[in-house]
Amino acid sequence: MLPIPGAALEALAGACGRPVRAEWSNDGGQTWTACGVAGGSASITADRTAEVRYTAAATLTGVGLGTDGINPISTNVRLWQGIQAARSRPVWIPAGRYTAARPRKGRTGITVELNGLEDEIRAAGFPSTRTIGPDPARALVTELVGEALPGIPVAWRPGINPDAQVPQLVATEDRWAVLSSGRDEAGAATGIAAALAGEIWADARGIITLGPVPTLADEVVWRVGRGPGGVLVQPQPQASAEGLANLWVVSGDAGSGAPVIGPVYAWDDDPASLTYAGPDPVTDPLAPQRLGLLRVRVRVGRYASSLITSIGQAEEIARAKLADSLGVQSTLSLTAVCNPALEAGDVIEAEVEPGVWERHLVDSLSYTLGAASMSLSTRTTTRRLT
Repeated sequence: MLPIPGAALEALAGACGRPVRAEWSNDGGQTWTACGVAGGSASITADRTAEVRYTAAATLTGVGLGTDGINPISTNVRLWQGIQAARSRPVWIPAGRYTAARPRKGRTGITVELNGLEDEIRAAGFPSTRTIGPDPARALVTELVGEALPGIPVAWRPGINPDAQVPQLVATEDRWAVLSSGRDEAGAATGIAAALAGEIWADARGIITLGPVPTLADEVVWRVGRGPGGVLVQPQPQASAEGLANLWVVSGDAGSGAPVIGPVYAWDDDPASLTYAGPDPVTDPLAPQRLGLLRVRVRVGRYASSLITSIGQAEEIARAKLADSLGVQSTLSLTAVCNPALEAGDVIEAEVEPGVWERHLVDSLSYTLGAASMSLSTRTTTRRLT
């Protein structure tokens, strides 16, 4: 969750003001100019399963169209959501830094589609085949991001090692694929973040961030309850097995003649889990039949990367892949409160029935600037916290 004072977080469930702020820049963020936002026009979506995490649409006022205003070449836009408790100043929470796309002049202002800074990195492809590394991940990521986005900082969250050595790789065109989770012509993964058992994204402040793959075991950042002072209305559960894999096979092959790393395996070994893969689906796949475990179903995911250089690294990636692909998809609808500090990838606890609490990992969220409600798409298990 983005930094938010405790008093502002408590104010969300009560009567509080929700002012909106916007700024635009045509010089890479060296200077920013304030502009207005037409009421109810700015919709924000943050989705950790998408290549571009933050997307938005808005109608900006007090600014023109063209070289000296909003244009699709050089314009960046920053949006902010304010929280204003009674007799206090607003607390401003960033709601994304974006590149402007398809601006058009309308009756009330400049309507524009907005994409997170990943979009600029994707557009800045390599003009020719390029050999990258070997170097520490921190040096490579800083270099590759800096070439596409001069002056944009890179942040590393705890749980991912920026000093891990990345072996040499050959990149053809796609800069973002090298940074994130791309593949070479042979189908082997070449993404630096994925090889570190992590992911990369532009956060709500416009900082390029690398962090571990979130799991339901992460710290709960927000509790949404029912009743007086609560913020959750009747949830709308929707189960789906899309993207589910309960057995991962991970290996490394640099293609240089060196021994192949792995494969290593990670599977759901919890008999109480709905996605239990059996006691050992690799060496004893008939065990469920022999033991009468008739509900066991194995769904295999595979990952191979030329950047995997050790068994330990492969095991770490396998665990991360497993954690990211387990869980039944569920939808929660929140009303009467919008927490703009919440991030995709956060873990919350929700009182889905009176006195019954579930832990949910937020895969995506959406809200309108200035509105009191938001929607979350979350992932959970069948277990409940009581």
